[in-house]
Amino acid sequence: MVRTIIEPKPGIEMGRLVVTIEVENVEDRERADRGEIPQDQIRRIETEALVDSGASFLSMPEPMIEALGLKFHRKRDCKTVTGVITLNVYRGAQLTVEGRTVTDEVLGLPENRQVLLGQIPLERLDFWIDIVNHRLVGNPEHDGQWMAEVF
Repeated sequence: MVRTIIEPKPGIEMGRLVVTIEVENVEDRERADRGEIPQDQIRRIETEALVDSGASFLSMPEPMIEALGLKFHRKRDCKTVTGVITLNVYRGAQLTVEGRTVTDEVLGLPENRQVLLGQIPLERLDFWIDIVNHRLVGNPEHDGQWMAEVF
């Protein structure tokens, strides 16, 4: 589970944490690495994402996913504040946040919704949420280094 750092400090108010992310089509990235297409033909989007440990996935509006050319994988029931809805899940996204990169699935959101960076990619990137200072930090249990636990 993603841990949140809360160390109250006078004069700093709670708020939303938004970070810049880059999402690439992993198949395009692999083709470029093999020299089949130029690097500038990799479909990618740089955007702001709301860090939301209450969300599970990296979630993006469907038009952004279409622009990336990600492949449909399955449908998934999703719990929302208004009830359960079924959304599309896509595969083949390479997500980069603050220099850390993972390949992950993306949950499709309706158009004009905020991009959400959820719990699963945060854990895979080994980030904690520092709410007080409005930033992501490397896991202090790993001295801030990107590390996987396998025990």
